[in-house]
Amino acid sequence: MSSNREAVELALFVGRWDDEIATEGSVDGAIAKLARDAIDGSFRSALTSNHAQRILKIKPTLENLDGPIISWFDFESITEDRSGLLPLIVGIACLHSYIQQNYTGPDLDVKPLEVLRFSPNLDVTEETLHQRATTELAYGGEPAYHLAQVSIFLAVAEALWSVAETAKTVVWWRLRTWLLREQLLDEPVGLPQDILDMVIVDAEALDDQKFPPDLREVQGRILLEQGLLHHALQNDKPAAEHFVRAAKANGLQYELTGAPGKRTKFQQFDVTQLVLLAQSRKMPEDKNKNEGKEVKSDEANLTLEAEKDGMAGGFAVPETLPLNDDTLLEKTEFTSSTPSSSSTLSHLDPNSQPPLDPLDQCILLGLCLNVKNTSPSHGLTTEQMSPYVARVIPHPLNWSVHTMALLLRTRLESNRTRTVERSTLQLQALVDQMPTTDSTVRERLEYFHGISLPSKWEMQKELATRFLSIGVVKSALEVFEKLEMWEHVVQCWQSMERPDRGIAIVRDLLEGRKAEADLILSRGRASRTTKLDVVREAKLWCLLGDMEPANAAHHYTHAWELSKHTSARAVRSLGGYHFARGEYAEARDYLKKAVVINPLLSRSWFVLGCACLKVEDWEEARQAFFRCVTIDDEDAESWNNLGSVYLRMAEMDQDQPEGEGDHGGGQAVPFTHRMLAWRALRQGVKHGYENWRMWMNYMAVSMDIGELTEACRALARVVERRADKDGSSSVDEDVLDKLVDAATRSVAQAEAESPEVRQQRSWSPKELLKRVTELLDNTILPRVATTRVYRARARLYTFHADYESAIRLYMDAYRLGIAGSTEKGVMNVDDWQVAVTEVEEIVDVLRNFGPKIEGYKWGLQARSIVRSFMGKAREDFEDEPEWQRLVYLTEELKS
Repeated sequence: MSSNREAVELALFVGRWDDEIATEGSVDGAIAKLARDAIDGSFRSALTSNHAQRILKIKPTLENLDGPIISWFDFESITEDRSGLLPLIVGIACLHSYIQQNYTGPDLDVKPLEVLRFSPNLDVTEETLHQRATTELAYGGEPAYHLAQVSIFLAVAEALWSVAETAKTVVWWRLRTWLLREQLLDEPVGLPQDILDMVIVDAEALDDQKFPPDLREVQGRILLEQGLLHHALQNDKPAAEHFVRAAKANGLQYELTGAPGKRTKFQQFDVTQLVLLAQSRKMPEDKNKNEGKEVKSDEANLTLEAEKDGMAGGFAVPETLPLNDDTLLEKTEFTSSTPSSSSTLSHLDPNSQPPLDPLDQCILLGLCLNVKNTSPSHGLTTEQMSPYVARVIPHPLNWSVHTMALLLRTRLESNRTRTVERSTLQLQALVDQMPTTDSTVRERLEYFHGISLPSKWEMQKELATRFLSIGVVKSALEVFEKLEMWEHVVQCWQSMERPDRGIAIVRDLLEGRKAEADLILSRGRASRTTKLDVVREAKLWCLLGDMEPANAAHHYTHAWELSKHTSARAVRSLGGYHFARGEYAEARDYLKKAVVINPLLSRSWFVLGCACLKVEDWEEARQAFFRCVTIDDEDAESWNNLGSVYLRMAEMDQDQPEGEGDHGGGQAVPFTHRMLAWRALRQGVKHGYENWRMWMNYMAVSMDIGELTEACRALARVVERRADKDGSSSVDEDVLDKLVDAATRSVAQAEAESPEVRQQRSWSPKELLKRVTELLDNTILPRVATTRVYRARARLYTFHADYESAIRLYMDAYRLGIAGSTEKGVMNVDDWQVAVTEVEEIVDVLRNFGPKIEGYKWGLQARSIVRSFMGKAREDFEDEPEWQRLVYLTEELKS
């Protein structure tokens, strides 16, 4: 960017001021001072300045605060500022004032009414402004958190972006504002499409620009924040791609590898430990030279004692608590200075890596978050995430970044018995540090938008949840009551087996006997009849309905009507209520309204899909489950249900009159739907690996469409999961027989097939034969022994001309059958008839294969089998017609 105004925008975007901006170019000195105040965190000076007051001028004709907040201001007086720079600066000052008060601390030194000056005719208080902003910031049927402070500044910043549209960076400030607004809501809500479209268009322009070296940081920040946007929307793959691109743009080199080391104090042998090697393009001291704050490399290698004192190399950092465990080391001690890697980073010593640029630290923390999103919830995820955090924590060069790193470490340590104590105490320390003034506001805000730092109330909520996990329910209850998170308060009382106390609290709130903090303050000037915000009151009625099942329908309906059909919580509750009662048509109608209000909650889509399945609305069910897997592509159950819907749609298409099921090209729709079902089920079993029912469905559809190797894999997985409990019923013997038939027949016919036929088939005959053989030998036979299983394996031996093994397996099958296992006097007539057939079959096997084995006396064994069986059945079945068949068989064997 060449112009001076663009340089100011860049300085605002990266949060760092350069004094040369004011001396070079045409930016007015007062505007430059305003921009610097906004960057340095001097928000009182910035927002009460003459320029800011001209921007934030309230209309003198304003009679009340009922209209939208943007309608309060007289923006026509600033239309001469075509660059949009002045409203952009004031908007940034408002936005960062909100962030300072609610996220980074310390407490803000300016009040909203010192900035927004209303006519004396209007009786406006801080509390009425707060209530008005809280109401306007609600979105998607979800209420905004009512104890967030100075919310009016967030709403004013959002209004100012509309008059700063000509500023080149305003789209990113609008995105930053919306991401903060998202965190105010009870449930995640999708961003407006116009915001997403602008961000995507603006980001695509990055690929066409040649960023000079001094602007690589800008590109890196934009890519990082776009990755955080995808992370917030649970789009894990695009998030990972943007984090990697951000690292490349900023010149960060990193590699996750292994190095020999020790993790415990008593460990005698080195074990390969995961380590993240990383190196910045520029050392942190290069970044800080313009600020007169150079960081020496030896100062960056911090000791634990310096961290405990809250200072490290001249930097103020959050307190880092030691582990103090009698077994685990504070950090991994690597016993080799050379990692197990031959990359360009192999020169780095795992024990003493150089400090990273703070932006690179933000990128690593983003990559760490993405590991959590794209990996299953088990110990391996923790082991994969820990090296990212461990690479950042030893070099605290920024207050907010170090806070985020410590927060991630507390989350990783919360599920381990040896670290859970440090995890809880560290989280408490992070909560307590917010009001302190141990670092500047500018430092705390500089990298705030590049990390997912939670708000003060979210951190306190996380601390209370941690208390619950270790059984300290009363402490958790105190925190939730302080935060006025009534749903969690009720859960605490229920866990203490006092649900009546929870009901009493909600009723007191609804009936006015108990008031929330913002209402208590507002009543200082307002009347005693001040009402709750409508959306919040609707949520309380829903909560009461959850606790009083007998009156649930009445409470949910009242909440829905009270909110004038805008409460997503109320309509979700009504849908769930009717679904639980088997009233699926009513549930479908309510849930369709719920997903229109808030389309980002996958649970609403899932229950809607299930309701549509029950009423056989297949197309609506397909759309619902498709939205589920779009929101969360690891939702195994939704993938499974989506596959089932496609199968039902295929059945419907097969029932159509001839010609209606063909959509052109000669390909029938039923097969297309079966292929879609197979692909959906394949995704389902990938994420639901332990669910044998999904594997059963996948096996059936794989057989149906001819994906035989996949059917073989699915049958193996079903047997592995069910055999210990269900025995022989775990094997679908019909499928097994078809697989054996296909394997033996396809290999024999493969040589005669044309190249076109071979190309159309997705599996190789030899590969299928190998898979079926391994299925029987490695999975089924060690666990299950049945007549049909032995015969299936014997047929494979026969195909390979291994007749001796084939006879052995056929004999094993005979011994498990009725003829070979039934004792004398136990058979009935039906069993007798089956048993005679079994004897004839085993004699045929011996007659056919016996002569092919040298020295094998098959005739003697065959006669012995027939005589033994006739001896057991003579007294009961000698008069039956099948007896003569055995007599003829005996005579035939004698000859």
